[in-house]
Amino acid sequence: MVTAAPIARANRRLTLRLLAVTAAMFGFGYALVPLYDIVCDLTGIGGRTGIISEATATTRAVDASRVVKVQFVATVNSGLRWEFEGPETPLEVHPGKVYEASFSASNRSKRPVVAQAVPSVTPVGAAAHFNKIECFCFTRQRLEPGETRAMPVRFVVGKEIPRRIGTLTLAYTFFEAEPASASAARRAAASDGIGANG
Repeated sequence: MVTAAPIARANRRLTLRLLAVTAAMFGFGYALVPLYDIVCDLTGIGGRTGIISEATATTRAVDASRVVKVQFVATVNSGLRWEFEGPETPLEVHPGKVYEASFSASNRSKRPVVAQAVPSVTPVGAAAHFNKIECFCFTRQRLEPGETRAMPVRFVVGKEIPRRIGTLTLAYTFFEAEPASASAARRAAASDGIGANG
C-alpha cells in the first residue's frame, strides 16, 4: 500500500522543478533583447549601423583606390500616411570619406504626425562598417498636415569593409511613433483645459 507522504514529497519536488524551469524561461526571455543587441552590435547582423563623430570621421584615411556603391530605399509603415523618398541614384563612395544623402518626407494626412525612422543596412556584415555622423533617424520627426521636409544623413563607409561587398543598401522605414488615439486624446484634453480656462 502506497502512503500519502511519498506522493506529497514527489509532488513538491515536481512543483519546485516546474517553478525553477518557469523562472529560468522568464530570465532567458528577459535577457534575450540585450543579448540580441550585443550580438547585432558585434557582428552587424540585423542591419544596425554605427554612430561616429564628425571629428573622428574626418581624421580617418580615405581609400581612394576603391569604390563602394550605396543604394537607398525609403518606405513607410502601411498605417502611416506619409510619402517618403530617398535618392534615386546610387552613390559611389570611397571608404573612409564622408558623404551626405538627402531624403524627403511629406505628411499627407490631415493631422500632425510624429514618426520615427528605423534604419537597416544590407548585406549582412556591411552594417558593422557603415557609420552615421548625422541622421534624421536619431530623433522622432513631427510633420504638420501637408508639411514636407528634407531629411539628410551624413555617413562614412569604413575602410575595413570586406572587398567582397561592392554594393550595400541603406534602407529606412518610418513608423508612427505616437498613435493617432494618443495624440487625439491629448488634443481633447488640451481643448477641454482651454475651454475650462476661458
